[in-house]
Order: sequence, then structure tokens, then C-alpha cells
Amino acid sequence: MIAKHIRSYPLLAAVSALSCFGNAQAATPVFINEIHYDNVGTDSGEAIEIAGPAGTNLSGWSLVLYNGNGGASYNSKALSGVIADQTGTGFGTLSFSYPADGIQNGAPDGIALVNGSTVVQFLSYEPSPFTAVGGPANGMTSLDIGVAETNSTPVGQSLQLKGTGNSYENFTWNAPATNSFGAVNNGQNFGGVTPPPPPVSQCGQAATLISAIQGSSGVSPLSGSVQHVEAVVSADFQGSGNLNGFFVQQIDGADANPATSEGLFVASSLPVNVGDKVHIVGTVTETFNMTRLESVSSVDICATGNALPTAVEVNLPFDNADNNAERWEGMLIYLPQTLTVSENFNLGRFGEFLLSSGGRLLTPTQVATPGQAAIDAAAQNGLNQLTVDDGSNIQNPDPVIYPQPTGLSAATPLRSGDAVVGATGVLAYDFGVYRLQPTQPLTFVADNARGPVPTLSNLGSLKVASFNVLNYFNGNGVGSGFPTARGANTLVEFNRQRDKIIPAIHALNADVVGLMEIENDGYGSSSAIADLVNGLNQLAGAGTYAYINPGLSKVGTDEIAVGIIYKPAKTTPVGAVAILDSSVNPLFIDTKNRPALAQTFLDKASNKLLTVAVNHLKSKGSACDDVNDPDTGDGQGNCNQTRTNAAQALATWLAGDPTHNGANNALIIGDLNSYAQEDPISALKNAGYQNLLETFVGNQAAYSYVFDGAAGYLDHGLANAALAPQVKSAGEWHINADEPRSLDYNTEFKTANQLSSFYAAGAYRSSDHDPLLIKLFVPGDLDNDGDVDGTDANLIKAQVGKCSGKAGFNREADYDATGCVSIADYRTWYGYFNNYTAISKP
Repeated sequence: MIAKHIRSYPLLAAVSALSCFGNAQAATPVFINEIHYDNVGTDSGEAIEIAGPAGTNLSGWSLVLYNGNGGASYNSKALSGVIADQTGTGFGTLSFSYPADGIQNGAPDGIALVNGSTVVQFLSYEPSPFTAVGGPANGMTSLDIGVAETNSTPVGQSLQLKGTGNSYENFTWNAPATNSFGAVNNGQNFGGVTPPPPPVSQCGQAATLISAIQGSSGVSPLSGSVQHVEAVVSADFQGSGNLNGFFVQQIDGADANPATSEGLFVASSLPVNVGDKVHIVGTVTETFNMTRLESVSSVDICATGNALPTAVEVNLPFDNADNNAERWEGMLIYLPQTLTVSENFNLGRFGEFLLSSGGRLLTPTQVATPGQAAIDAAAQNGLNQLTVDDGSNIQNPDPVIYPQPTGLSAATPLRSGDAVVGATGVLAYDFGVYRLQPTQPLTFVADNARGPVPTLSNLGSLKVASFNVLNYFNGNGVGSGFPTARGANTLVEFNRQRDKIIPAIHALNADVVGLMEIENDGYGSSSAIADLVNGLNQLAGAGTYAYINPGLSKVGTDEIAVGIIYKPAKTTPVGAVAILDSSVNPLFIDTKNRPALAQTFLDKASNKLLTVAVNHLKSKGSACDDVNDPDTGDGQGNCNQTRTNAAQALATWLAGDPTHNGANNALIIGDLNSYAQEDPISALKNAGYQNLLETFVGNQAAYSYVFDGAAGYLDHGLANAALAPQVKSAGEWHINADEPRSLDYNTEFKTANQLSSFYAAGAYRSSDHDPLLIKLFVPGDLDNDGDVDGTDANLIKAQVGKCSGKAGFNREADYDATGCVSIADYRTWYGYFNNYTAISKP
């Protein structure tokens, strides 16, 4: 099951050289004179007007908007132009427009007027002051202009100053009135005043090399100190929803020490452009273990259009011996390799995905023995990965820009196993991992495109599937009862889930399907399993599918259970279903593991009996400390002994023929919550079971689940010694594990547009586990080569011939009574003769 979680990016704050003003701000002859930010319907024509002395050059000035709900800045607009005399008093105005809905109108909201790095004015234009977080006004308290605006202001009206004077404090705010941009407000007069001098540039003054700030270790040797930096802007992530800052890097050859980085992140909303050479004054910090320049007091643009420093060539995996990733922190890098998408779990949620080299990452215990070997494999995985981010701190972005150029949608997924070629960007560090913030579009290659149900061997008369259906809960079964304990929260979500799961199961075309994570609400007409089978029959035709009913209101105490569905036309249940729980074997703790179901089936094509045992063992996600089974750190997670004991109990149970039908063939399927090299799988192999995915696909290639950036299979098929030679093929249909979770049925964390664009009915991302398929049995399968040859025919005739004359050939009971052949032998041999008419009956 997918765990839903929320990430909040840190606010990248820049503190003004001025301290908190409180509710009194210094007099200035340049000030905000008029605000138009709210209309009926779409807010078009939004603008902010600045008043000031004629001749004032507003280059280097900016307007920074703040959202009072949290206090963070969300937009910085660089100003330009010279104020002309419009009043005859030496004063004039300039207005600056915003796009429709560009200025927020919540309560409260604010505007900072900034000269260089100095905050001249910080207003809240809807009642109640607030304290700014981040940006040039960081830590300052807004001055409430005292005008209540309530979304009912008529179109074309705005907030305006009135009064007489030459500084902000001489004026008061009118009630909303018709906008008067480019003209003097009603009831307003200006007095003459000399324009303020432009800010003094610090370009060319002594500055510290970034390499000296970064140092050769993970922590800056200058952390906590105020430093001057002069470098080129290499990447700009300012603006609404971005990282609230930019990266700077020294020009090529500024430092010859390869162990020290030449790049640095600057937390500032003071406007810059890529290629600007800038002189910055700020405080060196270690924020979330990334060296940054914060509390920025000034950013002077010394020159524009400079060539960018050369991107450093970097290859995965990183080399842990000398911590070589740290040496590039904040620098432009280029990755020449073809890299593989190993995970896309947070693609829709945070716009990020994971890359690795040499193919996708594998879960350590999928390929390595638990213990030191698995620990070493995990360490290698940690070095061989790099998160690609989207340069944004927005949660649930719309659009999700990857894969480029299309962006994410149900029709254009970014699947694990796809590739990225030649990525370029800035190497950052945040939330415990190195991140590439791309500065150029990425090139994606669909190396793992969606495909149809895998084609298994042409041999085999019976197809068995295993499918974790991700908490299929149908409410009260009659259209309401949502939310339930797990699964869909609403009927709308359930219908979206249903329209994915049912086509997926139908497409498998399996004769027997073991289900995991079906609602444990019994087997009546309104139960989840009945609903699922009804939906399948609506799609495939009445009576195509049926389900096994244990005759209980619930199986075990968990909210979810295992289940079995089958095709009556292809196979027949023989006898009653058997249940493994703690009452059968105390080793099987049924408050941790879900009780197992075993049902014997007769394959109508081969006349062979098969007992299918469906399982869902305890997950790794929660602790088993109450039964003294903690995570030992060997790579197998929580509850390993609980799962291992259950596996041993399962093998013992099946060896005792729990369905009492004399079936020699036993198949274990289900979500065992154990990877291929873990103890529960080893216990079953030691009991004589063959791991079918290991045999037919290989542990390096097989996977059904992606977790923590790595792939492996938790969904197994294991055949006992009698059955193993009769299995013809096994494989997985990769419809779920490779898909971004945002393409599932859930409606939360999605915009109105994404509810449609991210969703498509059908198999893809119907669950978080891939289904498993197994084909087995052919008529006359004695020599295990898939046919009946002459040797086999003679053996059959000889064996059956021993009973010649003792009973008619048409009554199974007669053969059983004579003891000539067993019931199982009779079914097998009679099936041979029915299917191979060239062999005459004795």
C-alpha cells in the first residue's frame, strides 16, 4: 500500500539590512500610492502605482508581494523607468501592471517596496498586520493601511492615498475608488522634494572566494559569518513557487583545488538574471546541510550577459571515499551517461524523480543475502542515485513538467525503467539527498514503455495469477458507506478504482486468481469480492468468473483478507476451501499475517488436480516488537521472523494435504512481503518449493514492486516438488510498479485539471504491485517436455492395462475400488486418452 505523505520545503529567507519597523516606518519621498488588485470575477487590470520626486530612476527598485497566510513572499517584480513631473510640484507617478489574478486578495496580504536591498515600505492592504517570512522584508511587521476590502469592490476601483505632502506619512488611504493610474488621486497634493540618490554599488570591492566559503568538508568553515561574494549567476530559481533564490559560481579557473566547490546558493528575492555578475553581501549558513548565503543585505549587478562557468562532468555512482559529491555542491554539472529512472513516487506530489546508472536499482535483499552483503548493496545504492527536482518548492505542481516536453499525464507517464540522457543543471542538497536542479530541458527515452499482458509459453493448459488489489473496499456495497477503513474515501474514488482493477484482472485472462488486500467483509451479495466478480462478469459475460466462499462472515481479524476467484468453464473447485491460521499452527500468527486460503482445483483440460494456497504475510512497515521480532538491521525489515515462521507453517500445512483431496500438486502464490533472498523464501525453498520467478525470469530481472528507489518482487509463485516440473512459464505484467502513483484512482493532491488528465480507466496504476502469471500442466505431461511421445503412450497403456477387465472404463469409482490405480492417476490417464485419440484405450 502506498503511504501518503506531505513534504514542506524550507523557506529561503533573506533579511533586510533594516530591522523590524513595527508599525512605524521611516519617512520616504518614494512610496506606494495606489493598489488595484480585486475585481468581480477574474482580476484583470491589476496594478500598483509608485509616487515620488520627478527624476527618480526606479531601476534597482522592486515590489515584493507577500501572502499573510504564512507570511511568505510569492512574487518579486523588478521596476524600471524615471518618474516624470505630473503635478507641477516636482512629483509624479509610475504604475506597474500584473497579470490577471497576479496579486492575491486573501486576508491579510502585503507589499514591500524595496530600493536595492533596503525595504522602504511594507504594507498590509487587508486588515491586520503580519510578520514577513523570507524575502527582503524578512522579520518585519507590516503597516496595516486600515482599509477593509471585502471582494465586493466594484470593477475598476482601487485603494488610493489622499492628503498633502511629500512623504508617505503625510497621506491616508481612501475608501475604494475609481482607479486613477497615471494621474493624481482625488484629494491628493504633493510638495516638492529632491530625488533620493541611487544606491552605492559595491562591485569590485574585496570578496571571498566561494571555494573558501564551501571548504573541503561537509560544513563551511565560515558558517555564521557575513561575507562578500562576487560571482556569476549560474541559475535563477526566484519567483512565485520556485526556490526563492539563485545560484552563483566563480568563473573558470578561480580556484585550482578540485576538493572545493565553486558554487553557492543565495537565498534572495532581489532580482537578478542568469549571466549577471553580482556582488552579494550575506551570512554563510548550513541549512539542511547545504551551504548557503542568507540574510542578504545587498545584491549589486556589476555586469550582464557574462558567459557561464563550464559545467563539470559528473558520473554516477558517486565515490564515497572522498565524498566527491560535496565538491560540486551548488555548481553547474553535466551528466554524460544514459541514466535510468529508478523511482517516480514523488513525481506528481513534488515534481521529482530518481536516476541511477547501470540500469535501475535493485532492492538489496532481492539479490544479496541478508546481513553484510545486503548492507553493502544498500550502501552502493545510496551512492548510485541522484534526485532530479523541478526547481520549485510547490507541492502538487500543475503542470508536472516531467517527462519533457509533454509533461505528466495518464497518456504520457514517466515510468521507472525509462532513461534520461545528458542532463545538465545545478547540484543542490536538500531533504537528505543530492538533487539536480536542471537548467536545460531533459532528454527522455521511453526504454520501458507500457506493454500488453506478457506472452507466456504456448504450452500449459491452466493459467494462475496473483494480484494485490490495493485495498479494494466497496463501502456498504450499495453505493454508500464511504470512507471505509482503507481504500477509497468516496464513491467517486471507488468507481475510479473499480474501473482500473476490473479491466486489469480481465486482461490477465487467468483461470485462477489469488487476491490480496480485498476488503474482509464476507462473501454475501454486497461484499467486496462479490462486487469485483460482478464487475468482471459484466465485462466478460455472465458466469465467466466465480469466487470461493469459505462460508464465514470474515476470515481473520484484519481489515483486509486474501481471496480466490476462478473461471468455472476452465476449472472446477474440488471440495471445501481450507484456512491456515493460529488455531492450525501457532507459528502462523494471524494477528500479523493474514490467514491463508487453500483450494484444490481440477483443471478440465488436463484433468489434473492443483491446490492453490493464497497468502499475504506481515508487512515490513510496522513493528513486531510485541512478539520480540524487531528489525535487526540485516536488510529484511520488521517482522522477518514472523514471516519466516509463517512460511514454515505454510509448507507443513500443505504437506499434510489440508483440502483432503489427494492432490500432490501445490502452488503457493501471494504477497509474501519478502524479497527473493530473504529468510521466508529460503524456508520455502528448503521445504522443497521452487521459486518460479527466480527460475523463469531471474532475480536480477524480476520485480513487482518499487520502494525506496529500488525494485524487487514481493509477489511470489512457488511450486512444490511434484508441481515444479509441470510449470511451463511464469512472468509479471508491469502495469503498476513502474507507474507514478499520481496516476492512480485517488483524487487528493490533484488540481481540477489533474483529476482528469492524470486518470484513465484501465489496467495501468490500478494498484502498486504488479500481477504475477503462471502457466502449468499439459495433457500427457509425463516426460515434462510438453508432449506425449511414444514412450509415454506405452507407459500409459501398460499401467491402465493392468486393470483391464476388472471394471468398466467409464466409472472412476470402480477403478478406485479395485485399487488398480489411484483417483489422481485415473484422472490423469483418462485425460491423456481423451486428448490423444491416436492411443487406443485398453
